[in-house]
Amino acid sequence: MERALRAEAASEVPCGECTACCTSSQFVHIDADETETLARIPNALVFPAPRSTDGTVVLGYDQHGKCPMLIDDACSIYPHRPRACRTYDCRVFVATGIDLEEDNQSAIAARARRWRFDVVDDTDRVAYDALRAAATLVRDRRDLTSTQRAVFAVRQYGKR
Repeated sequence: MERALRAEAASEVPCGECTACCTSSQFVHIDADETETLARIPNALVFPAPRSTDGTVVLGYDQHGKCPMLIDDACSIYPHRPRACRTYDCRVFVATGIDLEEDNQSAIAARARRWRFDVVDDTDRVAYDALRAAATLVRDRRDLTSTQRAVFAVRQYGKR
């Protein structure tokens, strides 16, 4: 997860047939350097990201909360999907102990609750406790979304 957030690798989430993150009314930020991605998304589906001055755009969702690139329950641009999609990992909520509170993301919350982490030794316990402690720094910040709080915790943990 840390490597994905630093754009060093994609998340390796065993999603299977799950498309909860693609059907939960999420805006997907796409950076200006993601030219292959942007070439595959119709211009009419993106708009400038609020408060962004670096060319970042946002891909919205349809009236049902579904990503417009999700066709027949599969990502139509999967090999070229946005970096935000490649790094998204619903396990972040269980790992940090932060509940996904947004109503329109109940499918993600349900999926996330199914994940379990095995703590097999003291090294795992220390890491798990440190990540949870990092989450306490932002647990009550209501100006951030649940995802932003969970990602902040992972980034803080990575600075240890």
